[in-house]
Amino acid sequence: MTKSFALALGGGGARGLAHIAVLEALDDMGQKPAAIAGTSIGALIAAAYAAGMSGREIRRFVITLAHDRAEVFRRLIATRAGTFANLFNLGFGSATLVDAEKFCQQFLPDKVPEDFGELEIPLTIIATDLYRRQQAVFSCGPLKPALAASIALPTVMRPVVVADRVLIDGGATNPLPFEELRGRADLVVAVDISGAPTDERRDIPNPWECLLATVLVMGNAITAEKIKHGAPDLVVRPRVGAFRALDFLQASAILRAAEPVKVELKEKLAALLES
Repeated sequence: MTKSFALALGGGGARGLAHIAVLEALDDMGQKPAAIAGTSIGALIAAAYAAGMSGREIRRFVITLAHDRAEVFRRLIATRAGTFANLFNLGFGSATLVDAEKFCQQFLPDKVPEDFGELEIPLTIIATDLYRRQQAVFSCGPLKPALAASIALPTVMRPVVVADRVLIDGGATNPLPFEELRGRADLVVAVDISGAPTDERRDIPNPWECLLATVLVMGNAITAEKIKHGAPDLVVRPRVGAFRALDFLQASAILRAAEPVKVELKEKLAALLES
């Protein structure tokens, strides 16, 4: 009898678009995970997949949007946490922060529902409780606030308040939440898009990119330690380390770079499922 598997999709900014190639490979195999867990960008893509969208449908949605820069910027303007009239009251930072909940409204596919209970595949989303200094795990109730919390990267997005908890990006505590899936299926598959180290780049990133790159470095260290203490059954790493965390307009290039992971996933997962 074929084994079941659960799927963990990690955080990593625009590199997370590589998750789409993994989902397309699963569709090609005719395989669906018994459960999914996601952090940050991984949570957004996991939610779309758990809602019933195919990998190809998610690709089409992302590519169509990424190729329309005017539409991307129009939607981004609509996500501002404050108006420019707030400058004198709140300071420059608060007026230009992105509201993570508005971001989800603007950029999630329409098929993503309002509640976890409406999803076709059970989903676990990871955020970080800022003041308790621990992860916050969501798997039931309102879906959009949990997604917003999972992507709320400090200084870029305003923290999200859920049930009196102040929440930020899940990557701060659990960038690849594979351990949340133990016991949910026979096998656990994790997709790590933090990117391989490189000594080829010498360019100095702008302050936003430097912050995001630092978060990815810390996330990579957290994931490496977790894997040392109990690795999932399969970890795949799309080769997207050359891309920066905010390279969302390079969606086509990221997906091309991720294409080889399909063959790797199909071969290794098929062997595990039949073993």
